[in-house]
Amino acid sequence: MKRSQLIELIRRKQSFLCVGLDSDINKIPQHLLCEPDPIFSFNKAIIDATLPYTIAYKPNLAFYESNGINGLISLKKTMDYLNGLKNECFTIADAKRGDIGNTSEQYAKAFLDPNGDFNFDSMTIAPYMGEDSVKPFTIYSDKWVILLALTSNKGASDFQFIEDQEGKPLFEKVLTKSQQWGNKDNLMFVCGATQATMFTRIRELAPENFLLVPGVGAQGGSLEEVSKYGMTKDCGIIVNSSRAIIFADQTSAFAQRAEEEAKKVQKEMSKYMQVYM
Repeated sequence: MKRSQLIELIRRKQSFLCVGLDSDINKIPQHLLCEPDPIFSFNKAIIDATLPYTIAYKPNLAFYESNGINGLISLKKTMDYLNGLKNECFTIADAKRGDIGNTSEQYAKAFLDPNGDFNFDSMTIAPYMGEDSVKPFTIYSDKWVILLALTSNKGASDFQFIEDQEGKPLFEKVLTKSQQWGNKDNLMFVCGATQATMFTRIRELAPENFLLVPGVGAQGGSLEEVSKYGMTKDCGIIVNSSRAIIFADQTSAFAQRAEEEAKKVQKEMSKYMQVYM
């Protein structure tokens, strides 16, 4: 998906919500377990219920790969369904891959190739191994690299705030150096909502790149702060919510509850778009 298409989608839906499809077989409603493919049945119901309020879906690959071949089949069915809704949503492979060049080429082919089984619009990438581990993901036209920069987990401080001799923390070097490998049309950054106070600095270093923001909802991040400090004239942020939406209810009413939660978030997002865009 081109940047212009993504921006149009955000404006049309008055939303920058991404629903994370962290579809844990142990947490989906029990009545779905009698379905031929419980995970796909769950995903489809969540997608159908939340699509009017959502601009992106982010399957976390761990929840599919952990179920072996059956999990990958569920992922393929999910992506076939989402790719049939191409003008209505942006898709993110939450894979956090990154390896030496020829290995990264194969990861990119697996998840981004338009002729492959999955054909995601984008993919999360770990930058630790540097340029040659990231560049192979940029070869596909209109596909996006979403590079880990400043994350929302407890261990983020172990490495991301280590300062170099000039006093610059590692996450800042990731933001600046990586912009030599891509541009605002194919490079996004993961920046956690629980680090919202850092968004002013992030925007100084990456003023036009889109940011994928996890940590709102179950992890306690503030949507208002993220919007205030991270939003640009093109919106520039995609905020992910997973558990707070997809597991809002575990009865037969799960899809209806997911819709209610997504609608509530979209309504709040629309309000902030009027103020900060």
